[in-house]
Amino acid sequence: MRRNVGHIDPSAGGDTSRFACDSLARWWDNRGRHAWPGATSILLLCDGGGSNSSRRHVFEHAPEGLAERAGLEIRVAHYPPYCSKYNPIEHRFFPHVTHACRGVLFGGIEMVGEYMARASTTTGLRTTVQILEGEYPTGEKAPKGYKQSMRIPFDDELPAWNYRAVPRIREVIS
Repeated sequence: MRRNVGHIDPSAGGDTSRFACDSLARWWDNRGRHAWPGATSILLLCDGGGSNSSRRHVFEHAPEGLAERAGLEIRVAHYPPYCSKYNPIEHRFFPHVTHACRGVLFGGIEMVGEYMARASTTTGLRTTVQILEGEYPTGEKAPKGYKQSMRIPFDDELPAWNYRAVPRIREVIS
């Protein structure tokens, strides 16, 4: 938010947990790692439904792999149902993306990306867009037995909505 930059990875695939984590991983590799070289964790503010629902084990599973790959703790804070309107990105970024795309009949994913990239404000908000290729079939489930083997520490405060995915190497150190 301080950098006044928003990033979007549109995809022709489904809105799935794997898509959400692939998008975050690509953002980290291409932008986040360079902007915050000393970072040890990432905070995700997630709404309560869709690909990042707090009620789906598949979304708890996907950040575990991302935490391992990036070597970062992924802290997830879900907004309760019907409260995502309090998420700052809902007010600071999405309205401008919506405005940039208003009235357009999209002819393909590339066109979607072009219009989204036009989102900006007079106070300097910039939007970066990168098409995320890949198949993201809906209906994907967490691996069998995941609930019993998950390594997600849930917070003491609101554990249904707040948890962390910690890479194994940090588990030994912590």
